[in-house]
Amino acid sequence: MSSSNSRESDPAISLSKVIEYAPDLVPLYEAAGSSVRAHGLEGTRAAVYLVLDRSGSMRPYYRDGTMQRLAEQVLSLSAHLDDDGVVPVVFFSTDVDGSTDLELGRHHGHVNSMHESLGHMGRTNYHWAMDAVIDHYMASDSSAPALVVFQTDGGPTSRFAAERYLCKAARLPLFWQFIGFGDPEDNEFAFLRKLDTLAVPARRVVDNAGFFHAGRTPGAVDDDQLFDQLLQEFPQWLEAARAARVLEWAP
Repeated sequence: MSSSNSRESDPAISLSKVIEYAPDLVPLYEAAGSSVRAHGLEGTRAAVYLVLDRSGSMRPYYRDGTMQRLAEQVLSLSAHLDDDGVVPVVFFSTDVDGSTDLELGRHHGHVNSMHESLGHMGRTNYHWAMDAVIDHYMASDSSAPALVVFQTDGGPTSRFAAERYLCKAARLPLFWQFIGFGDPEDNEFAFLRKLDTLAVPARRVVDNAGFFHAGRTPGAVDDDQLFDQLLQEFPQWLEAARAARVLEWAP
């Protein structure tokens, strides 16, 4: 995340820039801005990451455009929080399948084309993707907070590893917002609900995760609702992270 000379309450990237570079994202940008303001996050600066599930059961969501749409929603949200116009994206299944940068103005079909280039779709392991995000954040030498949108359609093969990584990552200024796709009655999502409620401070220094379920047809979720859910717990984490000195800099 680069520095910004904008006024304290301004979005990181202005509406005029979005109109210039990505006019198709203007409605999403405006919807994201409404949620940013509703949650009292005007002027907040944070890196934004996107982690996308490529396990075999995810194939229909790539095919029908849902994954590309989610990426565009997250990119539009990031324009309010980060002025570089880039969202690092990690694709995972059994391992990390690949990574890319989603750039404002160069986002058209990018997630779909990247997905198609990655080949085999495996099982579900969260921890390798979490490790990739942590490595990227550490390499950036940033002290700013980061919002990690982590999408999946089920629990991981290695639950112990995922839980361990989340607890260890609580000492870093990373907030993990999990979003579930699929049947809300599926027991696979019980694990994500568990991650959302792991004890503080017994298991982790702060509550560094949130979870919401987007249902069987996540592409039909209203943009305002999606942005509201993505930001639902982020302000509380920022406050807790500052109090616990996990986050030294208050943007």
